[in-house]
Amino acid sequence: MSRQRLDKWLWHARMARTRTLAARLVDEGHVRINGRRVTDPAKGVRAGDVLTLALAHATLVVSVCAFAERRGGAPEARQLYELLSGPEAAGPDEHMQNSETSGDNTSLAPEDDCR
Repeated sequence: MSRQRLDKWLWHARMARTRTLAARLVDEGHVRINGRRVTDPAKGVRAGDVLTLALAHATLVVSVCAFAERRGGAPEARQLYELLSGPEAAGPDEHMQNSETSGDNTSLAPEDDCR
């Protein structure tokens, strides 16, 4: 799979609790792909795209690393993206449950995970 619908990817990556909420995030203009605001939930994302998400509690900048066939748990979702900027939590749906969070951003360099 070389690309996936934006709303589906956001849901699989656990950036939104439901696919409907993921589509609403995009519809309301809270998502940018490579710096350009997107309002079409069906827009395709590709590996290497940089997404900026303006969420209610934080602004995240992530790089798309992979795609999923179905929505899995938090550990599987974390493998779909690399956190470039934002809270040190691995994802907004995990609510700080990631035991790897150490307060050190050195492991979040862009070349570490998916490039």
